[in-house]
Amino acid sequence: MLSGTSETVRQWSAVVDLIERLMADEDLLPQAVSGVRSLIAEVSSLPVADVAGHTRALLTAATRALAARRGPTEAELAFVEELAVTRASQGIPIEVVLGAIHVAERAIWTRARELAPAEDVGASVLLDARELYDDWAEAVRSRLIRAHREARAEQAAVRRDRDVELMRRMLEGGSAASLAAAEAGLPYAGALWVLVARNGDRQAAELMRRLRSDRAASLTAPFADTLVTVTASGPTSRPRSGPAGDAVVGIAGPVGIEEIATAHRLAASAVPAAESVGRTGAVHVGEVASVVAVLNRTDLSASLVARHEDARRELGPSAVPVAQAVRAWLEADRDTATAASTLFVHANTVRNRVQRFTRTTGIDPLTTFGALDAWWLCVCWLAEE
Repeated sequence: MLSGTSETVRQWSAVVDLIERLMADEDLLPQAVSGVRSLIAEVSSLPVADVAGHTRALLTAATRALAARRGPTEAELAFVEELAVTRASQGIPIEVVLGAIHVAERAIWTRARELAPAEDVGASVLLDARELYDDWAEAVRSRLIRAHREARAEQAAVRRDRDVELMRRMLEGGSAASLAAAEAGLPYAGALWVLVARNGDRQAAELMRRLRSDRAASLTAPFADTLVTVTASGPTSRPRSGPAGDAVVGIAGPVGIEEIATAHRLAASAVPAAESVGRTGAVHVGEVASVVAVLNRTDLSASLVARHEDARRELGPSAVPVAQAVRAWLEADRDTATAASTLFVHANTVRNRVQRFTRTTGIDPLTTFGALDAWWLCVCWLAEE
């Protein structure tokens, strides 16, 4: 760094004078701000006075630090934290904030290098000044990043708590639902859609995000053991497989705000119904209505199982493979070859097991309602296992 010679002190003073002269230049700062706003799209929506004020304050603090040959003070860092909180509340990412500062810095130091020879500032002294500035700026950036991260985390927690409370009120129904919808920006007098996934299923949460339209108002929050989205627009796309993997998102709608609680129950019921028949992706409850109706009647399920308890005992250990074969055969639209391929057994094995099921239970899966009872009974047997 700099030695203590009088020449060095003189040149250092010249460097400080040069930077202060640049700061006083009526054209330089507007040009730097214009460059920031033109190069960084996220900043272009901010008021010019906002960007200019923060840029000037940062550069003024840097000039004072250079003059005193020191790092940033706590007062300067407090201003940096305020800037971080402001930008976080405006939804400006930290990398954008740092990019804007870098653009302004580059404009200032480029101009300083151009004027340095005329101001009798040596290149080595200007380099020393830049190194000291870089040390100052590094401390500022560290505080800026930390404060921005903490502010975003705090804001996210507040927003998450608010969204959870709004969702709870909306799904409880009544007059509170309309007020909650209005607070969430949803059209309480228009049509709404409800999307439901299992809470904690990352694939399903990502699928739900893709199904939402960015142009429509929506609210997403956990409720009980589900992740729920209420949106003013129907799903934008409905992938059945591929990127969705094994994820399932149940959908109900369109409904009015007074029917949101019912729609949530139906969309939630669509998830296990879709899983039980091997469906993945986005599944509207209307596509699995009969399965939902069957699976939701636990009282009738218990009666069906009790009615065929003797058949279950007679089948003994083979009850599970028999149920698997009958279920796979029915879900393959009675295609024996497809069911055999699914179960990795011979087609004759599937035929024999279906015949044994029919003989033991007395249920004929070749009839419409017999097929429904057979499928339902096999699902119950397999669920118990």
